[in-house]
Amino acid sequence: MQMPDPQQRVPEVPAAGVATEVDGLPSTTSLAEVPSPVEVRVHADPALIPSVRAVAADLAARADFDLDAVSDLRMAVDEACSALVPLASVGGQLRCGFTVIDGRVAVVARVPVDRPTSLRQDTFGWRVLDTLTDVAEVLDGDPAWIGIRLLKDRTTT
Repeated sequence: MQMPDPQQRVPEVPAAGVATEVDGLPSTTSLAEVPSPVEVRVHADPALIPSVRAVAADLAARADFDLDAVSDLRMAVDEACSALVPLASVGGQLRCGFTVIDGRVAVVARVPVDRPTSLRQDTFGWRVLDTLTDVAEVLDGDPAWIGIRLLKDRTTT
């Protein structure tokens, strides 16, 4: 896990329902490096998704999320990673950054891709993401990466 330097600015997380600037990531920024206080990097392999899911659940629990909200975030991170891993370039890493601020967890999950690609938002899996989180959006502005941005507020379930 990566911890910020004391001088490093921790990005602000917007109010629930606002899908811009989550995790300090403007839409024009490369997804190769996203600033976040906690980042998990694993091979883009479905067998390693439970490790990322466990980190999400732990961070939510430490942020005093209730059990339902912890479960919602864990399932949302699992669904996001499961959607991204099949799109990853061979040998690529799944990177998942977490920022916890004021009772909210912002997540940016991303994988490198061989060519610009898109992620369908008309699937059951996307409906699950949309239901379990306050914000779910595809990050596809960087041709070398594709990602999903999630925001979960502990006060909404």
